[in-house]
Amino acid sequence: MNPRNVFYAQSGGVTSVINASACGVIETAREHPEAFGKVLAGRNGIVGALTEDLIDTGQESAEDIAALMYTPSGAFGSCRYKLKDLKTSAA
Repeated sequence: MNPRNVFYAQSGGVTSVINASACGVIETAREHPEAFGKVLAGRNGIVGALTEDLIDTGQESAEDIAALMYTPSGAFGSCRYKLKDLKTSAA
């Protein structure tokens, strides 16, 4: 199996809880390199994906990622962007 890249995006209020979840996702992916490749975070949530503004978390040290557990605010930014509801109809 080829490792798959991971995309992480935060949404809503930026709190240390959001940073703790980012830490968990990134550390877990790093513990399983056979399953996961790069972990890319969208700068300011899904907006980062839409604008191709991605952060390669592999450039950050293990110590910096672990520090997210105790860091207030949102390390990667956040947004409250609503994606349009795409409705499909049976033809």
